[in-house]
Amino acid sequence: MIGQILLKAAIAIIVMAACYNTTLFILSRRRVKRRRGPRRPRFYVFLLACLNEEKVLAESLARITDLPAGNFIALVIDDASEDGTAEVARAAVRESPGTVHLLQRRLPNARKGKGAALNAGIAHLRTSGLLGDYAPDEVIVCVVDADGRLDGHVVQSVDPYFDNPRTGGTQVGVRMYNRHQGLLARLQDMEFVIYGDIFQCARRFIGSVGMGGNGQFMRLAALDSLMTEDPVTGERRGPWSDSLTEDLDLGVRLIARGWVNQHCTAAAVSQQAVLDVRRLVRQRSRWFQGHLQSASLVPLILREVPLRAAVDLLYHLSSPVLILLTSLLPLSFLVALVGTVIGSVEAGRSLITPAWVIGPYVLSFTAAYAYGFVYRRRERRLGLLRSILLSHVFIFYGYIWFAAGWWGLWRMLTGKQTWLKTART
Repeated sequence: MIGQILLKAAIAIIVMAACYNTTLFILSRRRVKRRRGPRRPRFYVFLLACLNEEKVLAESLARITDLPAGNFIALVIDDASEDGTAEVARAAVRESPGTVHLLQRRLPNARKGKGAALNAGIAHLRTSGLLGDYAPDEVIVCVVDADGRLDGHVVQSVDPYFDNPRTGGTQVGVRMYNRHQGLLARLQDMEFVIYGDIFQCARRFIGSVGMGGNGQFMRLAALDSLMTEDPVTGERRGPWSDSLTEDLDLGVRLIARGWVNQHCTAAAVSQQAVLDVRRLVRQRSRWFQGHLQSASLVPLILREVPLRAAVDLLYHLSSPVLILLTSLLPLSFLVALVGTVIGSVEAGRSLITPAWVIGPYVLSFTAAYAYGFVYRRRERRLGLLRSILLSHVFIFYGYIWFAAGWWGLWRMLTGKQTWLKTART
């Protein structure tokens, strides 16, 4: 009886998610008509918050300094690293004086999370004179992870989106530059392509595009609108929160402030895929815990966000609960199967029908065909058949979120709020 209830509940959640995903897939195939406004020169600032990133930082800075763009700078925020991160940054400063800058944070003020490091970077920009005479609406701040490798044409692709004065942020696609190093890396690349090319593209029409932690471009004036004042000290707080998913939090608050978030499909930032399953689950548990923390955004969404975007954002924020409930499906299916086998023995005939195979396949793998179609458009060399086969494996890869979800929930219930930083190789 309990197994049947769990099974039906899990199936209902999967059907609901399938309807939602199908709607977004259809929306994502539509083309966006972009209105072009008067072109104005803009100043780009690339922020790299770094904690022990000596292995990957040099390549990322080299990609930035080689950009064929106009006025821009890169600010490395060293968050009290214990390795040679600061030395790598100083070498880049010597090679590109005036373009690369270094801000070193010291303990005990450092190592308080990525959001705190980025806020320190914004404060430094204002007091150092690095912004020159540019007005806040003419400055575009881009957050790049230390392992992020931007496409060479990224500024040219992103800049037109800011012709619209209401555009607060533009997120570019995310890829894995080491996606050829094994199945796990390939599946992570597929995950980000699917998220960007289906969900983010569809949300352009809903008004709920999210910001990612890597490759997010934001107008400084939009960031300024998120500044708050501490009621006790009177100090101004930076735009980023202390949430473990500060990017999700920032994107929602931009929408609530009336800004428009865009998604750019013509350029991407590539980052390093995690090659170890345990480290991957560890990383996703942090993301999951951050999503749980974002429940505090619900009153703001209900109060300030337009209805259509609010419904989508609320569904998105409910994903942790849905993941935990869906994780019960394999268990409920097993319980129901055992019950049916016992019933077959008692009845003297098999009660297991072809529906026991067809039903789970339809529920679990129908989306694989859409995923394979989308991924093949980015990876032409794979071919459609291989992409569809890979997307079937991708469905099982999604079970990683079950383990990460329960881990993240346990960390939250036990009061652990530390930043589980992804290790580099």
